[in-house]
Amino acid sequence: MSFFRQMVLASALVLASAAHATDVTMADGSVSFSTPDAWVSIMETQGDPEVRVFQVPDPSPTAASSLARVTVTVKQVADTNAFQQYVSGAMSKAKALTGFQTSASQAADNFVYTAQENGAQFSYTERYWLKGNHAIQLRCVRPSQSQAGPAWKAAFDKGCDAIAARLK
Repeated sequence: MSFFRQMVLASALVLASAAHATDVTMADGSVSFSTPDAWVSIMETQGDPEVRVFQVPDPSPTAASSLARVTVTVKQVADTNAFQQYVSGAMSKAKALTGFQTSASQAADNFVYTAQENGAQFSYTERYWLKGNHAIQLRCVRPSQSQAGPAWKAAFDKGCDAIAARLK
């Protein structure tokens, strides 16, 4: 193998391994969680709000037309009223999505619904917390139907639940 090919291959391996997420800290270290190693960090913003987006790889053909993802958003808020306004605003945006329908499996700390993206049905789970002066939103989005099957869906939900447990 030529030196050039070796360098390209080595660079690709470094970039691929760097894109995988594990331990994550946000808001100057006041918010932390871990993601499964297979999840890929695809976006990160700094400032207010601070956002991290992770792609959850779907090994099936479904992935060609849909993006399963988990987003954690941290926004500074002044008080409980500002937190409630943040949550209400996020829920209003969700309700404006095409094909929005609430799910029968609502829980006290979960806002569960479905909506359309690019003609496909997606399942959304949103959770909110107030920690100090930070509003935290965890948003898990996956295709309602994936050819990856129930094991992939269960792994996605388990990863999302694990992040929620750390953010509480």
